[in-house]
Amino acid sequence: MSPVLRVEGLHKSFGETSVLRGVDLELAEHEVVALIGPSGSGKSTLLKTINLLEPIDDGRILLRDEDISDPRVNVDRTRARFGVVFQHLNLFPHLSVLDNVTLASRKVHGVPRAQAEARGLELLDRIGLVEKAREHPDRLSGGQQQRAAIVRAVATDPEVLLLDEITSALDPLLVGDVLELVRDLAAEGTTILMATHEMAFARDVAHRVVFLDGGVIVEEGPPRQLFTSPREARTREFLARFTS
Repeated sequence: MSPVLRVEGLHKSFGETSVLRGVDLELAEHEVVALIGPSGSGKSTLLKTINLLEPIDDGRILLRDEDISDPRVNVDRTRARFGVVFQHLNLFPHLSVLDNVTLASRKVHGVPRAQAEARGLELLDRIGLVEKAREHPDRLSGGQQQRAAIVRAVATDPEVLLLDEITSALDPLLVGDVLELVRDLAAEGTTILMATHEMAFARDVAHRVVFLDGGVIVEEGPPRQLFTSPREARTREFLARFTS
């Protein structure tokens, strides 16, 4: 079976700074892949190029064998196939939580309001936020806002869910609730590519962990192998920071 997402020889620079240098990556259906690596390693840039938020300099990005990096591709239609949550991708403050969750379903995918709201309320109920459905985001805690943002991203049943350091801006006390939601989505078979600094979470939830450093994939493998017996010195050096 062809992978859902395939990145081939991806290069991306900002001016004279080379951020991604020949990245090759595949993501199978229902697979959860965790991107780990130091700040500045290229994790966020990789996710942004996949979602066509940043143009690439060389290489290809294929979504179900369609070359979405082709300049002729319909960008808006392609982005609608992804669910995306970035660390600072906030909810629309002038809309209710329910309207935030259902906006893409209604406006992009043409789902009737009643059907979209029924789905949105079901998802909000599952994460304990249904009583906040008619509230505006400023009435929610940071953790509640991030959980609502994840629900907004999955409400359209995306082919791939992209998560970029979604807990980095949260109070440590709120991190657990957000990670638990991602854990549930993974258990349900959602296809997820996530950049994270939560090593324990990556070890427990991901099917595969990819260590990115200096814009290249240094090492990848099952969590048990990569975290307990990394092959590369750079991987060992990075992981040592979390065990010392």
